[in-house]
Amino acid sequence: MRKPQNFQWKEMTMGTCYYPEHWSRELWQDDLQRMKAVGITVIRVAEFAWNKVEPEEGVFTFDFWDEFMELCKQEEMQVIFGTPTATPPAWLTEKYPEVLNCRQDGVPYRHGARRHYNYNSPKYRELSARIVEKLAQHYGKHPAIVGWQIDNELNCEVDEFYSEADSVAFRNFVKEKYKTLDNLNEAWGTVFWNQTYTDWEQIYVPRPVLNNGCNPHLRLDYYRFISESTISFCKMQAEIISKYKKDGDYITTNGMFWNLDNHKMAEECLDVYTYDSYPSFAFGLNRDPKTAKDLNDRHWSKNLTEVRSICPHFGIMEQQSGAGGWTTRMEGPAPRPGQLTLWAMQSVAHGADYISFFRWRTCTFSTEMYWHGILDYDNRDNRKLAEVKDFYNKLKCLDEVCGADYTAAFGVLKDYDNMWDTNVDVWHRRVEAQSSEEIFIASEIYHTPYNTLYLSEDTDIKELQKYPVLIYAHPVIMTGKRAALLKEYVANGGILIIGCRSGYKQENGKCVMLPQPGLLQKITGSDVRDFTFTSPAEPSVTANWDGQTIDMPIFNDIMEPVEEGETLAFYDNSYYAGKPAVIRKNTGKGYAIHFGSTFSRESMKVLLEYTGILEPFQAMLEAPQEVEVIQRVKGNKKYFFVLNYMGSEQKIVLKKQMRSLYDNVIANGEICMKPYETIVYEVLE
Repeated sequence: MRKPQNFQWKEMTMGTCYYPEHWSRELWQDDLQRMKAVGITVIRVAEFAWNKVEPEEGVFTFDFWDEFMELCKQEEMQVIFGTPTATPPAWLTEKYPEVLNCRQDGVPYRHGARRHYNYNSPKYRELSARIVEKLAQHYGKHPAIVGWQIDNELNCEVDEFYSEADSVAFRNFVKEKYKTLDNLNEAWGTVFWNQTYTDWEQIYVPRPVLNNGCNPHLRLDYYRFISESTISFCKMQAEIISKYKKDGDYITTNGMFWNLDNHKMAEECLDVYTYDSYPSFAFGLNRDPKTAKDLNDRHWSKNLTEVRSICPHFGIMEQQSGAGGWTTRMEGPAPRPGQLTLWAMQSVAHGADYISFFRWRTCTFSTEMYWHGILDYDNRDNRKLAEVKDFYNKLKCLDEVCGADYTAAFGVLKDYDNMWDTNVDVWHRRVEAQSSEEIFIASEIYHTPYNTLYLSEDTDIKELQKYPVLIYAHPVIMTGKRAALLKEYVANGGILIIGCRSGYKQENGKCVMLPQPGLLQKITGSDVRDFTFTSPAEPSVTANWDGQTIDMPIFNDIMEPVEEGETLAFYDNSYYAGKPAVIRKNTGKGYAIHFGSTFSRESMKVLLEYTGILEPFQAMLEAPQEVEVIQRVKGNKKYFFVLNYMGSEQKIVLKKQMRSLYDNVIANGEICMKPYETIVYEVLE
């Protein structure tokens, strides 16, 4: 059972990211006062400012930050103080090049960008621990500080590590896991291609091999190792800060990146989790949003759903306020009037009770001088500042919603073993990518929201039983413990849906010599007798489900029912026409469905309807597919967030009396929403 988060905001709060080291001291006070005038009460600082505290090795000075923090105290501006370990100083990387991360071919990433260090260098850990200790010791009791951010965007930019220090640490990691080389060789299947290891020193992190044909079992352990390394680095800093921070001040980090068990990191290291949300990536000049099928900026709701699985009441440390871009990449347009509010309210709707805009003012120099903030280079008031102020007024109307829970009609099961297996197995990656995307899109356009639930060793049956329906799209890797948990869920009345390619691997990534879906067969009542990718040389494969034609894209399990399994749909075409495509089995009070393909938005609609959970809000509110509808609940109060992502008007219909929280107006019937408009309603029972 996951433990509850240690910190929650008590009221809706707005902040921004600020870099006093970028600006003349003459601007500081005016900046803080202008921030307060539009509702900003919190700033995040210092996450890239190591040199301001330790300009040379072992020489510490606090003059710069003392002066700025005193001004924050004077202006009653609250501060989240960042640890500066994302950007080691030049003196450090020049004297200790072993701290640098490397490409897979061993070439180091040099000084001049960010995130170019590795977590496993003993010297980098030593110097990082020292700078964090110095900062926490000096500022831990400062009255302006309310929180601490560890590093910045762990595993952003690069999420693979190939330094010598990483190979040494990886050897220790697998030695601890497998104890003997015989065990390791068996788990990794090293008899294949004569890879057998006879000495621990022969083991390295993955190195360049022909056609990228690296041992997939080694690589699966390597990604587990990266996660543990990242968490260890984060935990080291959290433990230091905890010794000095004030009671009530929180520890967090920002982002949500790959090759990292964010759930474990949050539980072991953090009081609350924050995310960086940049929906404008959907409109980058490298994309064609007019033909895109991924819902463009609305797609960030998928990311926010993942964040909510880590921390139900999270914060946004960096919320888009202007156009993003570097001098080297990521060209894109400015948010249109209304989109700043739309994207910020998208975050609030999904569970954020703290919104911090990136950034106060656009930097006038260096790599991110096109990552635009609220203010532009000229420092004048502008439409973005006015919109931030208007957003604050709306946000404070939602104080009663702070801490409210997101309403989900069903759950989507995931686990990190299977997520990391998609790194090493392109067959797995293709089916998972299709289904993950389409399940999300179906939930959005058919207004049937879901929560994501990551299975771990301590997942309790009560966590699963919160949801009447669970979809575990492609659990390629399956363990006995997880299978038993799923069986208990179904027996207790739950509905479990799995897709193709399920249950045919064990934890080390090796295939099991069992009929698919392996350990799940007793739950699904299905026996996969044959399987294949759909052929690009043939017509699209479909199946007939009670007279409905449903698409069966990408991959097909060709099955027979066993052990009281019942066929719900049959394939229409290809060499397996007439064979079962969808099988159901009842167990106890519930049932499982084996859907023999990947999921599409159309097949998801059929499944949601079949299981009785399609459009749970339709008795209260109707909305077109272009509008997102989200419900948050607090006590006996229900709140609807209605978000129009289109640059055109959209009509919704309220079927019950509701109160608009922005203006306290009672509404019912047809409502015309303006382009990019957001409305938040309280349902009046």
